[in-house]
Amino acid sequence: MKLNSYLVTAFVISVVCVIGFSLISLLVSDNKIIHFDSSVIAAIQGLESPSITSVMKFFTTIGSTPVVIVLSLFLLIFLYKVLHHRIELILFLAAIIGSVILNSLLKNLFHRMRPNLHRLIEITGYSFPSGHAMTAFTIYGIIAYLLWRHISSKGGRSLLILFSAFMILMIGISRIYLGVHYPSDIIGGYLASGFWLSTLIWFFQFYQDKRNKMRYKLAE
Repeated sequence: MKLNSYLVTAFVISVVCVIGFSLISLLVSDNKIIHFDSSVIAAIQGLESPSITSVMKFFTTIGSTPVVIVLSLFLLIFLYKVLHHRIELILFLAAIIGSVILNSLLKNLFHRMRPNLHRLIEITGYSFPSGHAMTAFTIYGIIAYLLWRHISSKGGRSLLILFSAFMILMIGISRIYLGVHYPSDIIGGYLASGFWLSTLIWFFQFYQDKRNKMRYKLAE
């Protein structure tokens, strides 16, 4: 994909995510999404069984802060030692740290209380947007972006995208199943993270283009 295509795609995604998040936040603030949330919660929690609960607890643990820190450290080492990338380290750290800060700001802005219908785990803090959803979307999204260029085969790239999408969806669904988030919290988290990640990628690609042009001019 050419640079202009990257920039246009990142810009369009960021705009779509901003619009989507704005709409769902209005629905949340006006309590006009309760029926949707209740219906989806009933459908997902209706599947409850001991084995599914174990699976969902596993995925929600993967999205927890300690696991994310360990995974992030592993990826930082991989990018630096194996791929010898330094500028990508800054992009990765900015994506993760920025996502955490943005989530905290948004949660304190909306002050939405967590659902109290049928909880399988206990947790505190505000509900909207979901921190797990934002972190999952950010970390697996940035992994897919950074590794995409190092995978030449279509099959490998497809597996990378499918794996990332699967992890993002399962971590989000696990939060609904366990009764600690509304579906709109998850969707809001995906949209907020989508905006943050696409914006960072836009600036990263733009910076890379400027740097490459500068190197080309100096080499002439």
